[in-house]
Amino acid sequence: MIRAPKSPLILQVIMPGNALYTDLSGYYDLMCADIDYQTQSQCIQRLQQLFGNAGKHHLDLACGTGPHVRHFIDAGYQSSGLDINQPMLDRAMLRCPEARFSMQDMCSFKVAEPLDLITCFLYSIHYSAGIDRLKACIASVHGALKRGGLFCFNAVDKNLIDNHSFVSHSARHENSLFNFSSAWHYHGTGSQQSLKLSIQRTMAGETQVWHDEHPMVAVGFAELQALLQPYFEVHVLEHDYSMINPWDRQSGNALFACVKI
Repeated sequence: MIRAPKSPLILQVIMPGNALYTDLSGYYDLMCADIDYQTQSQCIQRLQQLFGNAGKHHLDLACGTGPHVRHFIDAGYQSSGLDINQPMLDRAMLRCPEARFSMQDMCSFKVAEPLDLITCFLYSIHYSAGIDRLKACIASVHGALKRGGLFCFNAVDKNLIDNHSFVSHSARHENSLFNFSSAWHYHGTGSQQSLKLSIQRTMAGETQVWHDEHPMVAVGFAELQALLQPYFEVHVLEHDYSMINPWDRQSGNALFACVKI
C-alpha cells in the first residue's frame, strides 16, 4: 500500500501592533538580512558632506537593533539611536556599546544637545501612523538639529503603491528555515496605509506562520514636501543608495535629504 506523504503541521499566529518586533526581536536581523546597511550608511554620509554641515553628531530614529548606528560609529561619527521597543534596544546596545540608546517615540523625542545629522531608514518615517504625528515628528527633528543640519529618510508615495507587489527572502538560522515577506497596502483614499508582514519558520517538519499588519501614515510626495518646506530645504533623490541622482518624479520610492533652515 502506498501511503500519502505526511503534511507538515502549520500553525498560524496573528500578532497585533508592534508585538512582532517585540516578541521576535531575536529574528529581526534575519528579517533584514538582505539589506545593505553599509551602502545605505555611506550614502547618507556623502549627503551629509554635500548638503549638510559635515558634522559628526548623529541620531538614528527607529534604530532597531542598531546596524546603521554601527556603520556610522565605524565611520567616525558620534552616533546614537532611539526606538520604541526595548528588546530591540537591548540588542542595539550589545552591537554598539559605545553608543547611547533611548526608548523614545520619534514623534516627540528630546535630545541633550543639537545634532548635525538625523536619519530614519527602512521607511520608518511611515510609523508616524497619522498626518498629525508625522507633523510632530518633522517638528521634533527640526528642533533637535543644528542650523544647517541634515535630516535623511526614505519614503513611499501612497499614490504609486501597488497592492499586489511584495518582497520576500529566505534565511537559515540554527535548525530553522525562515521565509520573510512584506508588502504595502493602500485603500486609495485617506492618510492611512498598512505594512503587511509575514514570517514563516520551518523546523523538523513543523511550520509556524506569523502575520502582522502595521498601521502606517500614507502621504504623497507633493504633500510630504509641503510638510517639510516650512522647516527645511528639501532635496528629493532617487531611491538608489549606490549613487546620488534627483528623483525622476515617476518612481514611487524616494530618498529625502532635508537641510534645516
